[in-house]
Amino acid sequence: LAQAVQGHIRRPDSREGSVCASSGAMGKKSYVNYGKSFRKPKRPFEKERLDSEMKIIGEYGLKNKREVWRVNYALAKIRTAARTLLTLDEKSEQRMFQGDALLRRMIRLGLLLESEKKLDYVLGLTTAKIMERRLQTKVFKLGLAKSIHHARTLIRQRHIRVGKQICDIPSFLVRLDSEKHIDFALTSPFGGGRPGRVRRKKAASGGKEGGGGGAAADDED
Repeated sequence: LAQAVQGHIRRPDSREGSVCASSGAMGKKSYVNYGKSFRKPKRPFEKERLDSEMKIIGEYGLKNKREVWRVNYALAKIRTAARTLLTLDEKSEQRMFQGDALLRRMIRLGLLLESEKKLDYVLGLTTAKIMERRLQTKVFKLGLAKSIHHARTLIRQRHIRVGKQICDIPSFLVRLDSEKHIDFALTSPFGGGRPGRVRRKKAASGGKEGGGGGAAADDED
């Protein structure tokens, strides 16, 4: 990208100096390869919204409010797409193809049921429905973790796999067909892999005999 940019930029002559100076003052073209992933609320100190966000963070074990805003932003884009398609004629090609694609994706992610193949149901999606499809929530609901916060720790420390692939992203949205393949990673101590650092240390210091030696060593420390 840098080479491409340099190829299109010429060194200005003395005659072009004033033109380039004025264009630089107006602003440069952005070559950033990413867009917005969340949107801050317009009213930062609205009590009802603050309370609802804190409730969601506690219930689903989120890291910060940006994770809530990210889900709300994605949900708003999905609703906008559905609302735009609903304004078109039912027999128009755009509504038929794009509407079916949107509904298929929602059903594949488990956000809609097979019986809810209408764009009206897309407008009824909530933040809680998306939060229920997160990998962190699924690990806790399947009983692989003791709490929702423990589930996040297991995922970040690469103890969880979806199918054959280790996934260390707590916000990963699990598809319906992948839900039954969530399990401990084969390399994890919980999944029959190599023991962890503490257990290896205890085994090396003679902790296999009963654990008394390890406890005595801890008392001496």
